[in-house]
Amino acid sequence: MKNAKRSALWSILLVALCWRATADGQITPSDDANTNTTSASRNFGTSPLLSQTETVLHSFANSPDGANPRYVTPVLDARGNLYGTTNYGGAYGFGTVFELAPLGTEKILHSFDVNGTDGAYPESSVVLYEGSVYGTTAEGGSDNIDGTVFKLSPPPTFCRTIVCPWVERILHSFGTSGDGSQPYAVLTVDTHGNLYGTTNVGGAYSQGTVFEVTSSGAETVLWNFGNGTDGANPLAGVVLDTQGNLYGTTEHGGAYNQGTVFELTPSGTETILWSFGNGTDGANPIGGVILDAMGNLYGTTANGGAYGEGTVFELMPSWTETILHSFENNDIDGIHPYAGLVMDTNGNLYGTTTAGGGGSGAAGTVFELTPSGGTETILHNFGGSGDGAFPWGGLVFDRSGNLYGTTFAGGANGYGTVFKVTP
Repeated sequence: MKNAKRSALWSILLVALCWRATADGQITPSDDANTNTTSASRNFGTSPLLSQTETVLHSFANSPDGANPRYVTPVLDARGNLYGTTNYGGAYGFGTVFELAPLGTEKILHSFDVNGTDGAYPESSVVLYEGSVYGTTAEGGSDNIDGTVFKLSPPPTFCRTIVCPWVERILHSFGTSGDGSQPYAVLTVDTHGNLYGTTNVGGAYSQGTVFEVTSSGAETVLWNFGNGTDGANPLAGVVLDTQGNLYGTTEHGGAYNQGTVFELTPSGTETILWSFGNGTDGANPIGGVILDAMGNLYGTTANGGAYGEGTVFELMPSWTETILHSFENNDIDGIHPYAGLVMDTNGNLYGTTTAGGGGSGAAGTVFELTPSGGTETILHNFGGSGDGAFPWGGLVFDRSGNLYGTTFAGGANGYGTVFKVTP
């Protein structure tokens, strides 16, 4: 890895991997893991395994299969197929784009190859638009370091009865003078097919950018992070409102250097809506934000909160913040959410934590949170035999209310999973 950010993320992973697998596949704490304490002050919902069922739909197996989906929230198409990326594995070891059919059959749509043109190491998921798949790679491209925006198109019609590869086109290679570098985030597409995203570093101040790439591959840097008390180093993507404003998060920067929530108007004006890190506030948002119909923003922070283990927060349009939940390392709750949230039609929020949870695994959770009362319910604890471990990505609903996600590790082969949680 040729960047300090990737090294920092591996440091986080090494902490997480203090957990070890026993001979039967069970994830258990290592001997020097911290002893958890239980607090009676938290308001938890029903027992997680009484009404919810988790199914591992696919266990990644490394090359030629993919391995280790990182910040991957899977995407559903109208026929129930799931799409995503793996950070490693594939034919060349530099990651893949995969499709998983409803019955669990997996197809590798593309294996990335560091060859001077292709991308490498996709960190996040993909977006679907008019039958094609769009995404980013954190490395690769014309200089093999700074990353790409790519498009995958289905094989020509005459090839669909035989095995034909999807057709890849690199829309943009990062790394030109003043350009961003190393996009870790999923893309957002508007009604005209324009793509919006962030880079973690690069740009005018070397602290990341917000960019737009047209369907023809023309790139525009919309914002350069890192000037004064601006945000710095975004890991998540952006969301669009109906007026064309973009909203997102940065992991660092802001008034307290613990991250921000920002707004970027179509005219190019940026506003820091919130700076994290003041008192018992959250800190270091890695996931992005979602918008509800009233214009409220919801998201997570990986750290901070009342117990230092992360939060779920709400920002109202007056840009006042409410901490809806502070995660606590207490043998019940999850800790350190890396992904954003998804909301159901009743306004309930769902997400994942990368670690924590009850039981012997403590390898992360799927949770539900009711914003009105702040009641949290743990829907699933990861780390059981054959189960996934360490979900770094978020969740997606199908039409029946089932939740789908990925885990970075665990599964039958130890290289991560795609899972389903049934209410």
